[in-house]
Amino acid sequence: MSCTKPATLTQPILLSALAAFLNEFLTVDQYTDDQNGIYRDSSRPIRRLGLALEPAPDLANWTIANCLDALFLHRPWMLQPDQLPPEVGILAYHLAFDEQLTLGYNSRLASALGLRHLEELGHKDNRAIGMIGNLTSQPFEDYSDRVRSIFGGCEEVLPFAGTVSRVAVVGAMNDPLIRAAAAQGAQLYLTGQLRQPALAAVSDTGIGVAAIGHRRTEQWGLRALAGVLQERWAALEVILHPS
Repeated sequence: MSCTKPATLTQPILLSALAAFLNEFLTVDQYTDDQNGIYRDSSRPIRRLGLALEPAPDLANWTIANCLDALFLHRPWMLQPDQLPPEVGILAYHLAFDEQLTLGYNSRLASALGLRHLEELGHKDNRAIGMIGNLTSQPFEDYSDRVRSIFGGCEEVLPFAGTVSRVAVVGAMNDPLIRAAAAQGAQLYLTGQLRQPALAAVSDTGIGVAAIGHRRTEQWGLRALAGVLQERWAALEVILHPS
C-alpha cells in the first residue's frame, strides 16, 4: 500500500509537542524512574499516530499499511532496532499510563463508571493507586453488566448480595486494600486480577469483586488516550492496534 502525501499542515504536530502534552497530562514528574516520553526521536510532522500496547509481530506491516507517522507504545522494550521504518518516531509511557489511564485514580474512567464524589484509596510513593466513589443505587447484576460493557468483558466476578451505591477501583488487590474499601462503604471492588491472598478479606467483609483482566484495562486506557489526543489536536488521526 502506498501512502498519499497529505496536505501541508499549517501548524505541524511534532513528536516533541506530543511528548510535552502527554508529560503534563500523565503527570510524569511523579514517575522519575520509569519510561516516559520520546523513545525514538523523529522530526517528521505527525498526521497519523498509532497506539499499541507492545511491539506485536505485525507491528511493521500495520504501521506501513496505516501510513503512520509515529507510534505510542506502552511496553516498548521488545522492539527490535530495525522493526520499523527509521523515520517513524516512538513515544512510550509505562507506569504513568497504567496509573493515570487504567485502574487507579482515573477521573475519565470514573465518569464512564458513573462514579462521583471521588476519594483516594490506597497510596504508593505518595501517589493514590485507587479511587472510591458514589453512584446511583442499583442492583449488583445491573452494574456488573455496565462494567462488562465498558471493558468488553470480565474475567471473574464475586457477587455482592444487594444493591451497589459505592465502588472502589484499584489497580491492586490485597487484604488491607479490600478491608479499607469495605470500611469506606464500598460494596464492589474493581481490579485487574483476582488475588488469592485477599480472598479472606473478601469473605470477612462481604464485598463484591470484579476482576476485569489486566489487558482489558490497558485496552480501555488506549481508547481513552485516543480521545484525549483527538480532543487536543483536531487534525490528528489516531489509529488503535487491533490486538
